[in-house]
Amino acid sequence: MTSENSSLSEQQQDVLRELGNVGAGHAATALSVLLGQTVRMSVTAARLCEFDEISEVVGGAEVPVVGIFLQLNGGLHGSMFLLLPLSSARQLLRHLHLPVDSEEGLSDLEMSALAEVGNILSGSYLTAIAEMSSLVLQLSVPAVALDMAGAILDVGFMLSGDVADRAILINTSIWQGDRSVDGHFFMLPHPESMAPLFAALGCSL
Repeated sequence: MTSENSSLSEQQQDVLRELGNVGAGHAATALSVLLGQTVRMSVTAARLCEFDEISEVVGGAEVPVVGIFLQLNGGLHGSMFLLLPLSSARQLLRHLHLPVDSEEGLSDLEMSALAEVGNILSGSYLTAIAEMSSLVLQLSVPAVALDMAGAILDVGFMLSGDVADRAILINTSIWQGDRSVDGHFFMLPHPESMAPLFAALGCSL
């Protein structure tokens, strides 16, 4: 999505990268406590992307993914997604020391564990936004599903009632030792919240 990204100023791109890095720092600390081991997180991309590009980022609308969905309220409104390709979700579960059958779907216990990880990651990025913007923000209880990326996104957008045409994308790599898991974090502020969010972060959209 070169055209949209290039339309952002250097300051705006720096703000998104800083948001991603601060959120990743909070998330790494929280996951380290959850796992009882040191976890490192790095942000490989932080930018705006078009609504129609979201499923492409994870490999296409028909790719099976685990999606964790939360609604965003308070100082701004919208929704948040953490999308994990199925292989990454299973690798993350192994990090959590849960047995994984690579030939089957995910158990209720595994889905619950992934929902908790999504809650931690989303909460960490929300904390980063609050610290950088002084906005008071709230997250709903996470909903988690295993399905094709397009189906999960369609349901999430229906539940949120948002008509966002752009999303903040933060691609994250989670490292435990020499093993990594890649996740795609999307925040879709309601269209009326996008400009105030950037203004609160110190730059206009």
